[in-house]
Amino acid sequence: MAHRIAIAGASGRMGQTLIEAVRAADDCVLAGALDVATSPSLGQDPGAFAGMVTGVRTTSDLSLGLQDSEVLIDFTRPEGTMAHLAACRAMGVALVIGTTGFSEVQKAQIAEAAKHIPIMMAPNMSVGVNVTMKLLAMAAKALHTGYDIEIVEAHHRHKVDAPSGTALKMGEVIAQALGRDLKDCAVYAREGVTGERDPSSIGFATIRGGDIVGDHTVLFAGTGERIEISHKSSSRATYAQGSLRAVRFLAGHRAGLFDMFDVLGLA
Repeated sequence: MAHRIAIAGASGRMGQTLIEAVRAADDCVLAGALDVATSPSLGQDPGAFAGMVTGVRTTSDLSLGLQDSEVLIDFTRPEGTMAHLAACRAMGVALVIGTTGFSEVQKAQIAEAAKHIPIMMAPNMSVGVNVTMKLLAMAAKALHTGYDIEIVEAHHRHKVDAPSGTALKMGEVIAQALGRDLKDCAVYAREGVTGERDPSSIGFATIRGGDIVGDHTVLFAGTGERIEISHKSSSRATYAQGSLRAVRFLAGHRAGLFDMFDVLGLA
């Protein structure tokens, strides 16, 4: 039985990548396409950009867009995702969330909804990035003294939040491995006379430009040596394939909040 999937932000860059991935997967079918009320794509076939006929029509009506779907994949904005969350909970539709930039209150609302429907939420769906996260935890435990930790990320000019959700997750993974709380040790900006670097801090640097899909490097800088662990994305297809793995994982659950470590068996 094919997984019946709805895509949020269907006319966006990530939405189109997801539609192509769903159409190419033998065990998945596109059952719904959502977009904002101002989208010129409303009423059109969401596969038209690639010459595909999906038989679906893009809509801003959440009930209509979700009525034939088992799961919604959402890579939009926090305010959009929260509206989709309420509709999914009301209709019993599972949710895969790739959106970033949530507030603590919004994260708590997602966790509450996960008591009723299965939700997989991760700032990065890439299999490679999540393996990188595991490597970072191992490195942090071994390099817990004498090494300064800096996280550098680069994304396309259209990205609206900074640092990226992936960079923040990397910081959280490292801080947890070191027995720290990222809220207490993160440094997000440096300007002017900052004084010497606090050895317990985790620094972040953000680059925005062009069409960079997503680059992340974590630097462990010691005395006489430095270690760099990097992941570079050249295509959004890696996020789409990770999303479909999440869809397959959620099919076996009635409720609960999961991440990509659960999906990939890395937890």
